[in-house]
Amino acid sequence: MVAARWLASSPLARPIPPEEIEDSRLLRVLVQGVVTVGICSVVVAAAGVTQASWWNLLAVPASAVGAAFSWQHRRDRNVAIKFFIAVAMLMAMAAFFARLIEQPGDTRIVLAELLVQLQVLHSFDLPRRKDLGYSMMIGLILLGVAATISQTLAFAPLLVMFLVVAVPVLGLDYQSRLGLGPGVWGEAKLRPALGRLAGLLALIIGLGLLIFLFLPRLPGYQLQNFPVSSVIETPDDFSGERIDNPAYGGGGGEGEEFGEGGGAIQGRGKTTGPGVVDNFSYYGFNQRMNQNLRGSMSPQVVMRVRSQAPGFWRVLAFDTYTGQGWEISRNDNPQRLRRPRFLAQTFLPIDPTLARVRDVVQTYTLVSELPNLIPAMYQARQLYFPTREVAIDAEGSLRSPVILQQGMTYSVISRVPYRDRTQLREAGTTYPAGIRSHYLQVPEAILESVQAQTKALLATSPNPLTDPYEQALYLTQALKQRYTIQPELPFFEADQDLVESFLFKTQGGYPDYFSTVLTVMLRSIDIPARLVAGFGEGDFNPFTGFYVVRNTDAYALTEVYFPQYGWFGFDPIPGHELIPPSLQESEAFSLVRRFWQWLAGWLPSPLVGLVDGLVDWLSEGLASLVRSLSALLNLGWVGIMVGIAIAAGLGFVAWLAFLGLRRGWRYRQLRQLAPTERLYQQMLTCFAHQGLGKAPTETPLEYSQRLYQQTQPQPAQAANEIAHAYVRWRYGSEPQNLTYLGQKLRLIQQYRPRRQRTPELGFVQSDP
Repeated sequence: MVAARWLASSPLARPIPPEEIEDSRLLRVLVQGVVTVGICSVVVAAAGVTQASWWNLLAVPASAVGAAFSWQHRRDRNVAIKFFIAVAMLMAMAAFFARLIEQPGDTRIVLAELLVQLQVLHSFDLPRRKDLGYSMMIGLILLGVAATISQTLAFAPLLVMFLVVAVPVLGLDYQSRLGLGPGVWGEAKLRPALGRLAGLLALIIGLGLLIFLFLPRLPGYQLQNFPVSSVIETPDDFSGERIDNPAYGGGGGEGEEFGEGGGAIQGRGKTTGPGVVDNFSYYGFNQRMNQNLRGSMSPQVVMRVRSQAPGFWRVLAFDTYTGQGWEISRNDNPQRLRRPRFLAQTFLPIDPTLARVRDVVQTYTLVSELPNLIPAMYQARQLYFPTREVAIDAEGSLRSPVILQQGMTYSVISRVPYRDRTQLREAGTTYPAGIRSHYLQVPEAILESVQAQTKALLATSPNPLTDPYEQALYLTQALKQRYTIQPELPFFEADQDLVESFLFKTQGGYPDYFSTVLTVMLRSIDIPARLVAGFGEGDFNPFTGFYVVRNTDAYALTEVYFPQYGWFGFDPIPGHELIPPSLQESEAFSLVRRFWQWLAGWLPSPLVGLVDGLVDWLSEGLASLVRSLSALLNLGWVGIMVGIAIAAGLGFVAWLAFLGLRRGWRYRQLRQLAPTERLYQQMLTCFAHQGLGKAPTETPLEYSQRLYQQTQPQPAQAANEIAHAYVRWRYGSEPQNLTYLGQKLRLIQQYRPRRQRTPELGFVQSDP
């Protein structure tokens, strides 16, 4: 009884005013469509990206049942239903917080699933228009969550579908606010034509793509909680030494010898001796890199990367050359790093540098399995990773306790240095003892011959090269130009050296051989260098903003050490850029550049060259203008006044050019009209310049009658004759005396009221 009295007196039991009840079935159906698209978009966008259950799709029929129930009982108080809805919402919130505490990490999907559950419950109580408005907002929020998660174009059709449904929903909602009633939408006056609706949708999509393309990408995120998968427990035996790579049979681990593999079974390679590369896994991600393997990988997407700047996704570095590959000499003591239980952030040690740096945020989503090595731009300083513990080796490479599984997401903040050529040339050659002891190693058997060849190549420079940076740059370019990629090479003999064979016998080799040779050549002339394996930036998708990285994008390059500035990469592989992709001075409009590079791949070369030349010319012109203005400002007030005068003159010239273009455009439009309509339009333009323009609601004859009251009799009479002739031609297809009508038009043009400028011929909209 007490509960009954409380329910009867509570706000839940109060009747809803009739004017607030929404009776439009069409609006309710379309709102349900908005919600359905929002729910489906979350599921589709999360597929293969992050953990999300396909059971969320059951919310679509459940919310539809709730919407039908709300329609049937929209005039009832539904006290019991509201009570159970409130209790169920509290239970959903409790389950949400329990999941949040149990699995901290990327909360976007967890929040989206909570919103889906609340919407299902809310759909059983939708009597008013504002209740439907809440559902519309939930659909929009779900779409926004899906947009932040989506990494492919599979989300695009749902986005367009949402737009198609949302536009009429907004119209119906506005109609309901005006109190026009549910049946007015069906009347012809308020129903938009299908062509106009399609045009509106195309305009919205086009403007959206342009805004996305030209929106500045400013450096820095204000957020400090980045996407990361749910927590994965760290194995108890994790020490950071073991590297698990399916490309090698044994893989080598703690307490084990390097694996020997089968060499021919399922494409598994061997860490020493002849062998065949794995079909999908890159052979360089291991403690020992065996470059006596042959074959190629089958292309396969391995990850998608969202980054503020392009870069080399660094995986592993090697310090010891073995004659037919590389190995990590200091693999037995990596540093283990553990993060707090309730934080996903791990702070990483980084080397100090005098170079100007910028923090670059990257988010990686694994599409297929990778070894337990964590790709990241160098140097990573903050890591948001699913495991509570990671390791970093002496070469700055990151290691995970577990294999990087498909669907895993993690984020990295890297402190990336700008590459200042002047600074690096002045870095000197005073290397720390630790650098000299690990990064100048060259086998004694080849040191003399490699050193002689290196000096011979440097001697071909037209200018003497005295600093390590210019020497490294020149040797990188020389290897690109003087040696070739050779995809078919015999296996090395047991006593055969890769570098010696490359330089003096085969005159080239596989792509990674170029980096090995460059590294050893630099070491031979006392420049510290190491080999680094990782992924190239991949293919940039301008519509999603992600770099799509494949296993075939993996390769090795050379890193050179410069005192007080750190390590910088050089890429000697033919077909690659000399300098690996890195920071530019301005990345604000990098997406425009990336989009043009993507588009240029589909256009003919002459057209691309023409556009590039035009852009270069405009850029040089703007740069010269900026330099000139800067020089004027340095002259003080005189320079400022001269600058203002020049700017005013340029503005006046631009205004005249605009008027000329507008006049030419109007003339072109007039030439496309029929002669009678052209005369009529010219007449309208003349009177419009006199302040006597035609109203859109007036017919030609009504307009000509009004002119008798607002202008002189002669031009009014001439206008009346032209208007009658136009009506007879348009609606009766009667031929007209164009010579006579031309005389009447000249009479109107010669009539110039005082303080009126001379009318120019132009184009205005014709009558409907």
